[in-house]
Amino acid sequence: MSQENMDLAFGEPEHKTKHPVRATIITLLSLVVIAALVAGGYVFMLAKNFDSHSAKIESAFPSDSVRPEKSANGASNILLLGSDSGGGSGDSENLKGVPNAGRSDTIMLIHVPADRKNVFVTSIMRDTWVPIPGKGSHKINAAFSYGGVPLAVQTLETLLDTRIDHVASIDMEGFKGLTEAIGGVDVNVPSNFTSGYGHYDFTQGQTHLEGDKALAFVRERKSFKDGDYQRVKNQQTFIKAVVGKVLTPKTLANPAKMTDVVDEISPYIAVDDEFGAVEVGKLGASLARVRSGDMHFFTLPNKGTGWSNDGQSIVVPDDAAIDELATALKDDKVGEFVQSHGL
Repeated sequence: MSQENMDLAFGEPEHKTKHPVRATIITLLSLVVIAALVAGGYVFMLAKNFDSHSAKIESAFPSDSVRPEKSANGASNILLLGSDSGGGSGDSENLKGVPNAGRSDTIMLIHVPADRKNVFVTSIMRDTWVPIPGKGSHKINAAFSYGGVPLAVQTLETLLDTRIDHVASIDMEGFKGLTEAIGGVDVNVPSNFTSGYGHYDFTQGQTHLEGDKALAFVRERKSFKDGDYQRVKNQQTFIKAVVGKVLTPKTLANPAKMTDVVDEISPYIAVDDEFGAVEVGKLGASLARVRSGDMHFFTLPNKGTGWSNDGQSIVVPDDAAIDELATALKDDKVGEFVQSHGL
């Protein structure tokens, strides 16, 4: 880890982050859907549909000469990128090299341990201040503007000293179709609020989410005192609900419904050249026993918000804790890291 963060002037923690976590959750759900298809026994029948409708990310990785060694223990790391063609991310340019993508919106890293008993998802705040190879220290999201997906991959691989095996991106527009294809999900709303998107009224207690209403639930932040923090919790609640519904015998035994799901999400997905339906299917087969309770979510360790030397409001990384996470990723002991940090 770079020591450049030492000269930051810290401010009071801010709860309203300019660039919130959003669209990448749908990519995670897409992978879960593919896993479900494998468990149902007919994923390869749909592989042609997935590959023909989804797109490929141009040159997703940097040169091997600047990359960490591939894991020898069987663990897998997948970088998930979210984009928002509706312009909700606040960025002014689309993701470079990603076909049909919108504005860069979300960054998450999925770690799949070698034993395939759990899945660990690390949310990386877009304003996290990190060294970008060849560019100095900037918000991590700037890597996309400077060098597209390859530089973003290199930045994360340098930060975590861990090789990323695959990259997937999805546009927010694929979200509504997915929820409609599975008939929506039921979640527990922690408190009353009205969404800015669609102006939906959410009442504390159980509610049904589908289509635009589901999109409003996972997008909303301004209604909460703690802004993005509650939004992340809502997103995690939603993901677990979707996983719980998809991975049921009733859903898995319904080829028509699962075909609809793949047809809805595929046009909004872009993956690296080696991450086609067959490869995703193999990964899904190895995760066939994973359920929503086996998925663990946490944010890349940070010390709250502060200010860069040039006056930008940033998320200040916790260098020591990130170094611990890097070691855990390399040793395939992320579960121990999560437990020791109470995440």
